[in-house]
Amino acid sequence: MSQKTDAKPAEQAVAQANETVRRNYPFGDERDLRDARRGFMGTAKDHVIRDAEGSAVWDLDAYGFLDQECPDTANPSLWRQSRLCSDHGLFEVTEGVYQVRGFDLSNMTVVEGERGVLVVDPLLCAETAAAGLALYRSHRGDRPVTGVLYTHSHADHFGGVRGVIGDEDVADGVPVIAPHGFLEHAVSENVYAGTAMNRRAAYMYGAALPKGVRGQIGAGLGQTLSTGAVGLIPPTVDITRSGQTETVDGIRMVFQLTPGTEAPAELNIHFPDLAALCMAENATHNLHNLLTLRGAEVRDPRVWARYLTEAVDLFVDSTDVAFASHHWPVWGRDRVLTFLSEQRDLYAYLHDQTLRMLNQGLTGAEIAEEIAMPPALERAWHTHGYYGSVSHNTKAIYQRYLGWFDGNPAHLWEHPPAEAARRYVEFMGGADEVLRRARRSYAEGDLRWVVQVVNHVVFADPDNAEARNLQADALEQLGYGSENGTWRNFYLMGALELRHGSVGTPTSTVAPDLLAVLTLEQLCDALAIRVHGPRSWEADITARWTLSEGGEPLTMRLRNGVLTHVRGTGPTAAAPDVEILLKEAEVRAVLLGALAPADLTARPGVEITGDVGKLTELLGHLTDPDPDFAIVTP
Repeated sequence: MSQKTDAKPAEQAVAQANETVRRNYPFGDERDLRDARRGFMGTAKDHVIRDAEGSAVWDLDAYGFLDQECPDTANPSLWRQSRLCSDHGLFEVTEGVYQVRGFDLSNMTVVEGERGVLVVDPLLCAETAAAGLALYRSHRGDRPVTGVLYTHSHADHFGGVRGVIGDEDVADGVPVIAPHGFLEHAVSENVYAGTAMNRRAAYMYGAALPKGVRGQIGAGLGQTLSTGAVGLIPPTVDITRSGQTETVDGIRMVFQLTPGTEAPAELNIHFPDLAALCMAENATHNLHNLLTLRGAEVRDPRVWARYLTEAVDLFVDSTDVAFASHHWPVWGRDRVLTFLSEQRDLYAYLHDQTLRMLNQGLTGAEIAEEIAMPPALERAWHTHGYYGSVSHNTKAIYQRYLGWFDGNPAHLWEHPPAEAARRYVEFMGGADEVLRRARRSYAEGDLRWVVQVVNHVVFADPDNAEARNLQADALEQLGYGSENGTWRNFYLMGALELRHGSVGTPTSTVAPDLLAVLTLEQLCDALAIRVHGPRSWEADITARWTLSEGGEPLTMRLRNGVLTHVRGTGPTAAAPDVEILLKEAEVRAVLLGALAPADLTARPGVEITGDVGKLTELLGHLTDPDPDFAIVTP
């Protein structure tokens, strides 16, 4: 997997395209560089953050190579962004507000109160959060954590919470604040589709790629994902409306709820006594995703723009600095107004122009090629597509309104990829002829066409080494030219896995803490999506759980390949084949596979009526998700 032997130099066409970017963009404007380094107080003495076993989960020196001039294997605009994101340490935002930046994909903000600190968004893993808090304390004193605030339901904003507080702190009254709906969406995103999302996130963030001039240089929003322990402590304070105010340790906060923007549950925070505005992830120094490449619900750019307008109206007149959970702050009232207004215009323009063109009959792919951004927005560095892109965001808007189908009946019932690929290759004269023509296109610099065509050969014959190598080379060159960090990572990860096979999922957010906060109903929902339907068509099994702690019993029934559940003993709760009285923790252990049903008979206090073997049979119809599924091969 060595960079020296695997990664190729930039082709002339890619190098020339990158040089054109260098000539056409205002690289002499260093305001962002000054802002990104403003308030720097110092960084950690130990630049490698490790877990309890001594394994590295984050390396602060990993991106030191970005200090050199941009090579021709990277888009200069992305190189600039990655250099800005790689600055690490503790930074003073304003008096009483500090940020730990460069210790994970996201920022951790520390707001000083009367006796301790409020921690906003404690990073992705406990190890990086603990290191960040230790850095803060080394400069500002050993202040206790008197509150935690999650701005939204993505794991890089709550996963490190156990690095700053524990369950005992919450029991002692430390509040954990989050927007309404936080827990529901944190669970649905990270558990229900978590395996697929995390596997695709391996491509999106490129955590397994070598870091360097021909490898991973960042993800636009930040550098990459840490690989430590992801946790979750459930919120104790719910923010249910805009205008709601809370005071923690003397820190006054006014909240603006922004559901349906960057996350289904999200909020902005104004600190009136500090003239500071936290924009969470709703306004950062890039165009964000409307549909992240790892997969998620499509976000609503119309609502996003509306909430940015509302934030301006509510807070800008009393704001001297705006900061977010990624990137660096913006200082000065006029600059904050310009920044938020341009961010608003960015999402509104994408929405309105996509709708205009789809109503003229253009498809998502056609709109992505046709749309042109206003010059004023193109000139602003913070509107560039380092993380989200104009191309995939317009397709997301199309999907939000019209779905996957573009209206052409020829696309209504296409063959699946591998089957279609075999037919395409046969129609095109066989693999050798396709590759001969593709090599000519490669030499001409038509890389998009190469990957589109050679993909058919790979899917028709995944063992064709010549096709895999040519596809890897073409993907690599596309990565070198990408301004978007996640596109670069996707392309380079595709090349890596074509050459070496699957690297699996380096970072998983399906963590024990997330499973622990599932209600029993949510846990049943999570199991239902693991039922192998065809294998269970003939099964009809009912199991009833009666909790020794009290409450209505929970009845599960597998029938017609569907696992349903209901509380109580009403008409929809079928007579059970087995009924078990036990503790809720024991139910969870059985459903999560930590305790075999047959072992329940020996546990004190457990009472079983009926055939416990039926429960074993029911659970036997569940399948395990595959965190190593193929992406660039069938």
